[in-house]
Amino acid sequence: MTTPTRRLATLVTALAALGAACSSGPKLQLDPASREFYETARLIMTKEETKIFERLPDIEGRKEFIADFWLKRDPDPDTPKNEYREQFEARVDFVNKRFNKEGGPGYNTDRGRVYIFMGPPDKIEEFPPQPGSGFRGTLVWWSYFDHQMAVEFTDERGDGRYRITDTAGDFFGAMDLAKLGRNTRADDVFGRKFVKFQADYDAGAGEIEVRLPAKELMFRENDEGRLQIDLRFVIYIYPDEGAGKETLAEARSVAFTDAELEAMETVDFRFAKSLAPGTNYVDVLVMAPEGLHGKIRQIFEIKVDR
Repeated sequence: MTTPTRRLATLVTALAALGAACSSGPKLQLDPASREFYETARLIMTKEETKIFERLPDIEGRKEFIADFWLKRDPDPDTPKNEYREQFEARVDFVNKRFNKEGGPGYNTDRGRVYIFMGPPDKIEEFPPQPGSGFRGTLVWWSYFDHQMAVEFTDERGDGRYRITDTAGDFFGAMDLAKLGRNTRADDVFGRKFVKFQADYDAGAGEIEVRLPAKELMFRENDEGRLQIDLRFVIYIYPDEGAGKETLAEARSVAFTDAELEAMETVDFRFAKSLAPGTNYVDVLVMAPEGLHGKIRQIFEIKVDR
């Protein structure tokens, strides 16, 4: 059972995470197209993406960033439609109409932000004010069955402005999935959860090393009776000062015996690429082979001695 202290800490963190998405923005002058993009896209930016965007030196750099931002989240980049972007923009439009009376634009409200991340809840429960609760207004629970997660909103003052007052399940994991563009589905080879992996830089060898958790990967038996996995990697590299972005795209296949795989904690892949001195942001996408669905993604801040 969650203790009051732990629940309070969780809620403070949850509210801070949502509030951070609505910070005042980068301290630089933006062109109209960049400002329009950032106004709502900042809601789903990772903290690393925000840092990258803030230090881009010119309009062309921001234009390239915006194109990549949506491409990385596209569930099927081989088609002309970007379903993720269309869904995001439709949700922003909905919350601006539905929650615009809760203080500012709908996307700046607690219910609006959760809706943008998670979409419509599978179940909504409403409870009238309870005597002695200290709340004047209605309490509402939104439940999301696929994520085994729920959020409680309370109209604390009775003025129609709902705030997050409790959560159940993996609230942060669900937000991470949505933020990085994971649209989970039954045939997603990486499953329905946030899969963490590691990336480091070997300065001596001039190589980026990506280490994937072996138990989270789906292998198939090849013609030689070994367990094989085929993956596609796309790695975006943003060097210090935001100039000169580079992209690597490679397909990799590895195979192991049952005994070899059983003894492995991670499956490691190395990519020959020297990083520039200073702070590099390395954005790693790992995708299922063609014909299958699924991708995982993380952004790593890697510092190289000058």
